[in-house]
Amino acid sequence: QVQLVESGGGSVQAGGSLRLSCAYSGYTYVTNCIAWFRQVLGKEREGLATSYTSASTYYHDSVKGRFTISRDTDKNTVYLQINSLKTEDTAMYYCAAGCNGSPLLASAYKHWGQGTQVTVSS
Repeated sequence: QVQLVESGGGSVQAGGSLRLSCAYSGYTYVTNCIAWFRQVLGKEREGLATSYTSASTYYHDSVKGRFTISRDTDKNTVYLQINSLKTEDTAMYYCAAGCNGSPLLASAYKHWGQGTQVTVSS
């Protein structure tokens, strides 16, 4: 069984920063690959960044330089640091585990957390 619990969301002003956390547990072959997605109501879930236990990472071009994904294997937690927040970053942020396919495609993942809301105001 795989469990994913996101935290760290909140309301912030544009230009600020947030660090989201995804606490994970479960089969190593599943949690080997964990990604962050976000979704705005009415739109498709957008892949942001992926972390592998090998320490490899993969980013969507649109977030490179502003988003940083990292993993603490001692704490079984994957983080997403978001800097220079923009109003368009407002969304529900999810972590997902167990990619089978393209690492930034939602359809490649079977295991999802409940999400954490990020709201950025101007």
